[in-house]
Amino acid sequence: MRTRFILIQTSHAGNVGAAARAMKTMGFDDLVLVAPRWPNVLRREETIQRASGALDVLENARIVATLDEALDGISHLCATAMTPRDFGPPTASPRAHFEMLLNRELSAMDGQALEVENASKPDGAAAEPGVAFLFGSERFGMANEDVYRCHVALSIPTNPGFGSLNLGAAIQVIAYEWRQALGGFAVQEATPARVQADAAQVAGMLAHWEQALTGIGFLDPAAPKKLMPRLNQLFNRAQLSPEEIHILRGVAKAMLETAQAKR
Repeated sequence: MRTRFILIQTSHAGNVGAAARAMKTMGFDDLVLVAPRWPNVLRREETIQRASGALDVLENARIVATLDEALDGISHLCATAMTPRDFGPPTASPRAHFEMLLNRELSAMDGQALEVENASKPDGAAAEPGVAFLFGSERFGMANEDVYRCHVALSIPTNPGFGSLNLGAAIQVIAYEWRQALGGFAVQEATPARVQADAAQVAGMLAHWEQALTGIGFLDPAAPKKLMPRLNQLFNRAQLSPEEIHILRGVAKAMLETAQAKR
């Protein structure tokens, strides 16, 4: 679904950069600024610094004079307004509303597909629906007339005693929740996949340990009991890697050298 983030009368250049960064981390790139305080805000040093590499989002961003211009191609508007209003759209948490919205869109798409299938001369696929998230000025929030145009007022669940979020943080939360609703991204592994040592490597290490334990007098070859089978089970449960096998064999080597030096 087409997604747009709209910042209305943004007063701090750094927040524009933070918005671009928050959007890019969640895979979004459609940013529109409505009458920002700084006409050159997309090129200001603070904006670029706070974007932290999301320069492509800034390069693609648009500055327009009115909200009407920012809403081209958008069918669903989401206000992000914390201040209660006597009149306006219903309030919902982002997660609950996104689930409802996507279920509704899926139902609509199924209906359109059925109509096209049954029509003798289909007119073609319907335009892709678009959703926009509107964020007001840092100083004044969203104007009532802008909120009234929206289908929902999204309220991020926060500490009832302190619900103050800066603009960049609010955009990050909304972008994350929307991305999760759309399917999310796979978790990126921080470390390489673990490789397990094969049976021959484990057996060789155990033979080395048996020799070392005998050398230091811990294992009596005449009465070994079940020491080595128990160690075998212990190391099998540990699922050792080849690197760990090398470490354990190094320990066995050191034990043997120490035992031989004391003789």
